[in-house]
Amino acid sequence: MNREMLMLIDAISREKNVERDIVLSAVELALASATKKLYKGDVDIRVAMSPDDGSYETFRRWLVVPDEAGLQNPDAEELLTDAREEIPDIEEGDFIEKPVESVPIGRIGAMAAKQVILQKIRDAEREMLLNDFMSRGDKIFVGTVKRMDKGDLIIESGRVEGRLKRSEMIPKENFRTGDRVRAMIMDVDLTLRGAPILLSRSAPSFMIELFRQEVPEIEQGLLEIKTCARDPGSRAKIAVQSHDKRIDPIGTCVGVRGSRVNGVTNELAGERVDIVLWSEDPAQFVIGALAPANVVSIVVDEERHAMDVVVDEENLAIAIGRGGQNVRLASELTGWRINIMTADESAQKQAEEADGIRKIFMAKLDVDQEIADILIEEGFTSLEEVAYVPLQEMLEIESFDEDTVNELRTRAKDALLTMEIAREESVEEVSQDLRDLEGMTPELVAKLADGGVHTRDELADLATDELTDLTGQTPEEATAMIMLARAHWFNSDETPASN
Repeated sequence: MNREMLMLIDAISREKNVERDIVLSAVELALASATKKLYKGDVDIRVAMSPDDGSYETFRRWLVVPDEAGLQNPDAEELLTDAREEIPDIEEGDFIEKPVESVPIGRIGAMAAKQVILQKIRDAEREMLLNDFMSRGDKIFVGTVKRMDKGDLIIESGRVEGRLKRSEMIPKENFRTGDRVRAMIMDVDLTLRGAPILLSRSAPSFMIELFRQEVPEIEQGLLEIKTCARDPGSRAKIAVQSHDKRIDPIGTCVGVRGSRVNGVTNELAGERVDIVLWSEDPAQFVIGALAPANVVSIVVDEERHAMDVVVDEENLAIAIGRGGQNVRLASELTGWRINIMTADESAQKQAEEADGIRKIFMAKLDVDQEIADILIEEGFTSLEEVAYVPLQEMLEIESFDEDTVNELRTRAKDALLTMEIAREESVEEVSQDLRDLEGMTPELVAKLADGGVHTRDELADLATDELTDLTGQTPEEATAMIMLARAHWFNSDETPASN
């Protein structure tokens, strides 16, 4: 009987063009499945068949788990301490195996064995087809809609299937069975049944790849799309850079009479594309990204990774865009927080900032408003600048003599030292549970302490904009940290103290 099984294995291997070891493994699984039915619990059975004569052995096995984890399935697990009583050098993750009586092949239900074997073969064929498809290196999946599956599209290309989830489609885009579809290959998940290739038509990378196919200069390395931001189906922005001074990057991507950009737009349900010139200068990059709005002036805040962009009244609506779309896409494209404001709003903000600096100078340097205003007019914005800017620069201020300059520098250094001592004391007051929060760094701890946040609950009570103002984090980062701080509220029966 064993030799007959080997002959059957060889025949199936040749007929299905599948490796002999895969078919042999399927038989072992069928035998193991049949053996498991002899036990009441959820046991783990392994069968080892000889590829030479068809003889096989059956083993029951237990997975060794750490003591602290406990036994989740006593029928197939063994604690590490108990396992080491039998095998001293065994480690967690290993198996303890004991031979048990083998089930004769003749007792295996023919249909059950056949189903297991054929399923294993189908899985192997599917994996071979998938590997062959992926080896071609295609980034865009081109196929036809085969069927709908819970709102997702199953798209077939040859004998390979991809899944386009509803969330990855372009809004208001509808496909019917048989329609031709192009989508970006985002991932391959072999654990998914049927359609293991995950697709997207809304990802920025899809637009970049479409431009790569429309614009030969990108494939040749003469042009490069640096970044892309999309509001799928509505509007997008791409930033391009030329590696050849003879090539106009924007004009090349647009094409003659817009032929190239229109090819991308038509594929993406009419999504309009703004093509922006990429620049190493962040301010210049942001100005370009906000097109078609004209920028009057721009102030860069490196510490908060943000920019205040001033536009005139006529350009305000254009800069912001419908529903904030233009400024949002520009922010995603450049990676900078962008605050759009009018000249009046900018002047008011600068006046408020100057007033804050004036109060600091008057309080910490013990000077009157006239001296503080002179420092502000000369461009000083912090005590650090007063204390450590080159002496010669301060001596060039006409209103100050050398004695005044030296006195101001001394007072600024003393004030900074006093503030640093107070800051260290404040940081020491920060609770350990706040310090231990995932993602917390010494720099964040210091910023939170400066803002009067010393405990996990105090952080949890903050709003997102309050935390971004304190730490300079992005809204997404701030929201994630606040939710982490609040997690213990929901994981315990304790009620947080109200403020």
